[in-house]
Amino acid sequence: MTHAKQMTKVRHMTQASHTQRLILFLLAIALLTMTAYTQNRTQGRSMVVSRGGIVATESPLASQAGAMILAQGGNAVDAAVAANAVVGVVEPMMNGIGGDLFAIVYEAKTGKLYGLNASGWSPAKLSIEFLHAKGHDQMPQEGIQSVTVPGTVEGWSKLLSRLGSKNFSEVLAPAIHYAKDGFPVAELDAGYWAAEEEKLKANPNAAATYLIDGHPPRLGEIFRNPDLAHSLEQIAASGRDGFYKGDVANRIVATSSKLGGTMSAEDLADFSAEWVEPISTTYRDWTVYEIPPNGQGIAALEMLNIMDTFPFAQFQNPADRTHVMIEAKKLAYADMHRYVADQKFSKVPVAGMLSKEYAAQRAKLIDMAKANCDVSPGEPEFSTKGDTMYLSVVDGEGNMVSLIQSNYSGFGSGVVADGTGFALQSRGGLFSLDPKSPNALAGHKRPLHTIIPGFMTRGQERIAFGIMGGFNQSQAHAQFVSNIADLGMNIQAALEAPRFTKYTFAGCDVMMEDRFPADVRAALTQRGHQIELLGSFSQKVGGGQAVRRDFSTGVNFGASDPRKDGAAIPEPPKLK
Repeated sequence: MTHAKQMTKVRHMTQASHTQRLILFLLAIALLTMTAYTQNRTQGRSMVVSRGGIVATESPLASQAGAMILAQGGNAVDAAVAANAVVGVVEPMMNGIGGDLFAIVYEAKTGKLYGLNASGWSPAKLSIEFLHAKGHDQMPQEGIQSVTVPGTVEGWSKLLSRLGSKNFSEVLAPAIHYAKDGFPVAELDAGYWAAEEEKLKANPNAAATYLIDGHPPRLGEIFRNPDLAHSLEQIAASGRDGFYKGDVANRIVATSSKLGGTMSAEDLADFSAEWVEPISTTYRDWTVYEIPPNGQGIAALEMLNIMDTFPFAQFQNPADRTHVMIEAKKLAYADMHRYVADQKFSKVPVAGMLSKEYAAQRAKLIDMAKANCDVSPGEPEFSTKGDTMYLSVVDGEGNMVSLIQSNYSGFGSGVVADGTGFALQSRGGLFSLDPKSPNALAGHKRPLHTIIPGFMTRGQERIAFGIMGGFNQSQAHAQFVSNIADLGMNIQAALEAPRFTKYTFAGCDVMMEDRFPADVRAALTQRGHQIELLGSFSQKVGGGQAVRRDFSTGVNFGASDPRKDGAAIPEPPKLK
């Protein structure tokens, strides 16, 4: 090889080496940038993103069942009922056909929003005088006297007949399968089950139904419920009449009578869920919807209205935003506790509580330097005219369901009617025995309700969301909305973000997850907040699910709270 050729080869090798080094350098920069971005994000898991439907529940088995219904041609309503039925099988302490249900449904083709109140009423013969005669000076929190008519099955019936595309036998098939063949108990559910052991042992039917050889099922242990499978089969065959009439209804009435209750066949047969117009308010550039009273959702909207009067974006101290939210919670909940009841029995100042002017008046009571430990209800203008499950579904067409369902407390009343396989709810425990209360017990009246589904819209965006946990729910809804509207979080990050909760109505006590920064907690303590520190992802602040639809692109997003055992699962593709 000549000297010139050798020099040319060396030059080419040097240029190639330089090019390779440059490429490697640029790749390293790109990787560092990507790593820095992913390491600095605030959420622990990514959203599920799909052009098909997504089902988000607190049980992967239920989410999978809903996604399967979507793959079989069902819509969001069909999938929601199927998923809800499965959760009732695999998480019976939280919900089931012995409980109540509320839903908000978005119909994509019309752009209409439907609200459904499927909360049950009290037995006609259950009265304040009856309970006083039984020796009760307060509303019982468990046992037969706390039982109201279960609304869930009637709610399913209303949803399927008006907005669904499949029948009961199709959507209940997965739940019947798990009730008959069994399922391995999930991690958190094993803990929930164990916590209610004594309650279950107090009722022979409950013990026979929910204990295995005298103990709560453990993590991974297979649990079967053939009695529940039989009850679900009655509904699959006969629809709502398979529950509210016939064998299941007769068993409920017989058990009630045996235990000294007042439930009659007419109480069950005559019950009907109600379509209602969702109530709403605006927060920043979003519109937020809730179900009207007898639910507590109005407290979330009032809380948001109060928060809307404060310029969160201009706050320099990060503790200011949390302080305002805690104080807004106290004000809104004082009003909710004072006024919310069944509107057929009591006049509720809905328009007054939702008024922006009223919120501005209430907001003036917030002292930025000091927590208020003694909050009283306001005087909104009257118009002249605990334990729960939540799921959300979006299908490929953009139909969306925000559905919440509950027994109230763990295994509800603790009463299982002979041979039915499900616990009857204890929702009547939220009535008052004070005849002056708007929530005073009366026959065929619905109690103040804690469970609420949420929905929010902006332009071409729609979000169905909910966070369970008794009186935690409205305050959790407001925090979720603020995380999105004020902090620009996506739905997964908004669910995962640290939350506070205050189950009490008076005092300055507040519970906070330990992921709130120490300096924020210190600043709040200095203002008089009495903080009970919780774990990083505490069950006490509730767990939630959410789905989002971007109609401008046709893309769906799903999120599931790590505080629960659940998952957001996409609809599988229809392969040819």
